[in-house]
Amino acid sequence: MDCFLFLPDYVYFENSSSNPYLIRRIEELNKTANGNVEAKVVCLFRRRDISGNLNTLADSNAKFEEESKQPVLSEQQKHQLKHRELFLSRQFESLPATHIRGKCNVTLLNETDILAGYLEKEDCFFYSLVFDPVQKTLLADQGEIRVGSKYQAEIPDKLADGEETGQSLVGDVESSLSSSQVNQIIGSTRTVGTFARALDCSSSIRQPSLHMSAAAASRDITLFHAMDTLQKNNYDLAKAMSTLVPQGGPVLCRDEMEEWSASEAMLFEEALEKYGKDFNDIRQDFLPWKSLASVVQFYYMWKTTDRYIQQKRLKAAEADSKLKQVYIPTYTKPNPNQIMVPGSKPGMNGAAGFQKGLSCESCHTTQSPQWYAWGPPNMQCRLCASCWIYWKKYGGLKTPTQLEGAEQWYSLFSDQESGPRGHMTRQEVQGMSPFTRNEGRAKLLAKNRQTFILQTTKLTRIARRVCEDILQPRRAARRPYASINANAVKAECTYPHACSTLTCLLINAHECTFK
Repeated sequence: MDCFLFLPDYVYFENSSSNPYLIRRIEELNKTANGNVEAKVVCLFRRRDISGNLNTLADSNAKFEEESKQPVLSEQQKHQLKHRELFLSRQFESLPATHIRGKCNVTLLNETDILAGYLEKEDCFFYSLVFDPVQKTLLADQGEIRVGSKYQAEIPDKLADGEETGQSLVGDVESSLSSSQVNQIIGSTRTVGTFARALDCSSSIRQPSLHMSAAAASRDITLFHAMDTLQKNNYDLAKAMSTLVPQGGPVLCRDEMEEWSASEAMLFEEALEKYGKDFNDIRQDFLPWKSLASVVQFYYMWKTTDRYIQQKRLKAAEADSKLKQVYIPTYTKPNPNQIMVPGSKPGMNGAAGFQKGLSCESCHTTQSPQWYAWGPPNMQCRLCASCWIYWKKYGGLKTPTQLEGAEQWYSLFSDQESGPRGHMTRQEVQGMSPFTRNEGRAKLLAKNRQTFILQTTKLTRIARRVCEDILQPRRAARRPYASINANAVKAECTYPHACSTLTCLLINAHECTFK
């Protein structure tokens, strides 16, 4: 269906005509040089895309049956609910917009959500875990309420009179100094700071001009130093002025903005572009020699610089130049997995050789306006139109099977894993499936079954000799599907000469046994 896509919509991408759709979240829409539109997307994975061990871990995290607020679900509902579960990742890729096949809805699973509600809505999915394709791990995507002494501060009892609190006073708003006197000490501190930077070799390299040194000396760290000097000298202005320039030279106070070099600042900007405000990852991967407090302080100081304002303007201009939406027309091309389209040639994947009378592998219906080849061509499986749409959107069958329950049914037909299991025959797969009572399917099994030995009892072999004119073994061998007239065989065995013949055969068989 026709639709407009906006950022950040969740969409279906088709990378294979036979595999289920990929589910992706659009982050950017870019126009290439040749006029095509490419989408930068975030990858989401299905259960069929992860290993069996991780599926077991996801099952333990889901706890469908343990949820007391959840209504009781049938086995089929639990089976279909697994098709609605996705796993978010932080993996990005670029895909052509022409492969988009529609929109879907993906939400973070909430504890108050009713799981059965997802089955009642079309194109509706949920996720609660994050999958790392590199480390092959699953992690929870939502935080937890941190309660306990490890996270909450313990409030001490009320202090007795005269008991020290362990805190020190850093400023007195009721001091005897006037505002002009306070501004005088602040101005003097800035002047001393500018002079100290002129004497410092490292500062002279970072701030080669006088106005740059003066601007650095006017930062908050200088104001804090001035107020701290007043407090330490009991707000004695003359004494505070004398301590600004001790005998060893002027005091130089620098904050994180000055302590960091230009190369470190560039590393921080690169890390911020990659990780966002995840300061732990920034420190661990880019700036391991810096403390976490230093990284956080530098970030908030960096946001006050012209560099941050310039980058913000560039990003805004870049965002304005990018596409905000894209129109996706209805995809009308026929799928090559269609078995027989009215008025057209047969489809691919051996569709021309399909047996009549086969039913849908999912819902087992025998009537459908359109059939689709499903699975390896040698198995000759097919799906009806409704189940084919379900397979493409949700990546599974509506009805659970034994093989699918073991999470191996999907991997049989995926492009990544079809090699090692592509040798399985239809008989092996049907032996694992509980739905094998179809007459047409039995004929196909008899046709493709490998050589085997059928050992019969002596009484059965004797019966063949008695009713040889009715059974006609040579003719029956050429027509294995023709039915046997059991009534005629019974009538033949009731004649007297049949009894004498049967007696002779039994005697001969008995003598052969003892020899």
